[in-house]
Amino acid sequence: MPILVGGCVRDHLLNIPSKDFDIELYNITSLTSVEKCLKNYGNVKEVGKSFGVLLLSTPQYSFDFALARKENKIEDGHKGFEVITSSSLTYEEAALRRDFTINSIGYNFFEKKFLDPYRGIDDLKNKIIKHIKDETFVEDPLRVYRAIQFASRFDFEIDPNTKKLCKNMVKTEEFITLPKERVFEELKKLFLKSSKPSKGMSILKEFGILKYFPELEVLVGCIQDEEYHPEGDVWVHTLMTLDEMVKLKTGDEYRDLYLFYALLCHDLGKPFCTKEIDGKITSHKHEALGVEPTQTFLNRITNEKRFIEKVIPLVKNHLAPFQLYKAEPSTKAVKRLSLRCNIEDLCIVCLADCKGRTIPDKKKCDDAISWVLEKAREMNISEEGLKPLIQGRDLINLGLKPSKEFKDILDFALNLQIDYNLDKENILEKIKEEYVK
Repeated sequence: MPILVGGCVRDHLLNIPSKDFDIELYNITSLTSVEKCLKNYGNVKEVGKSFGVLLLSTPQYSFDFALARKENKIEDGHKGFEVITSSSLTYEEAALRRDFTINSIGYNFFEKKFLDPYRGIDDLKNKIIKHIKDETFVEDPLRVYRAIQFASRFDFEIDPNTKKLCKNMVKTEEFITLPKERVFEELKKLFLKSSKPSKGMSILKEFGILKYFPELEVLVGCIQDEEYHPEGDVWVHTLMTLDEMVKLKTGDEYRDLYLFYALLCHDLGKPFCTKEIDGKITSHKHEALGVEPTQTFLNRITNEKRFIEKVIPLVKNHLAPFQLYKAEPSTKAVKRLSLRCNIEDLCIVCLADCKGRTIPDKKKCDDAISWVLEKAREMNISEEGLKPLIQGRDLINLGLKPSKEFKDILDFALNLQIDYNLDKENILEKIKEEYVK
């Protein structure tokens, strides 16, 4: 007997489209006959041989077929579970391994009815995240992050008893040692699927999780000048920028995610330099000072170097578009900025930063960004950046031998290209005059 389970049932009841379907099979002991049948419909792959799961992939959808099972915690860690399949399990027994009531709802194909042993449908209607059973819930501390991201994604409230349990789990050694990859995946869902990521981040703070991310914790209470940040401290501003980023998403999940993280980290340098001078609060050079804590924070949650390398230059340069616009506008400066980071990405971060506050006039945000983007796009350097005309091989072709001086010569060439708009031939002539004996 096939029963639809988990997120696809929950999302159907929330009117959210789904392309991934989990199906639990009852009253059978083997997947052999099921596998033969499924091969008529698409590519079938067996995963989790010890407890039996078949993955069916079609051009539009993905289906997981699994034998009904229960789980027993036998040792620490997320892999420390004994999985027991049984053809005699009832749906109520099998659903005990689920984390929340809203994820424990099943749908019986044959009888065309919902199976709801733990009143998950009521909790969906009442917008409540509620765990099923104390003893099973605490077995995996990642469920704390799952409670947070679900509350943020669906704009639900967390049941008081579930909150209490989560706060106790945050203090455990097993919570502290959660694999970073698992935490990163839950935060990814929080950012990409929430209409207001600030809600999830506020719950992180409420649950006491920020103490494990000191780079974020110090943003709380870090004061800002009321003229530019009437909304409050750096933490409040950061959360507002995340909500603004939701409106600016590009549709490319990887790109959107590193833009969210750039905004989460963009003011990490402020606690190191915020001062009050003559009644005015300043945070000079906080962009550059934010690089090190950004690196440290990101290393806590991911090992992906490329991802970190995307975020760092956005943090380091997040004020540059406004600085260019407020100074005498110069295409030279835009060219130099394109060498430091992707201007398209930077302008999204800068716009969310500017609008993520309670200033009365936000039109200036759009004006500044529009100017910088227009200039960069006109010169075709908004994404890939300016391409230096002179490379090391060109210097070798002039008869110069590779040396430490090469960097100075290449800088000299680049300055001629940017400041005087010289073509390659004229730049080479200038290099000959200056450096070739």
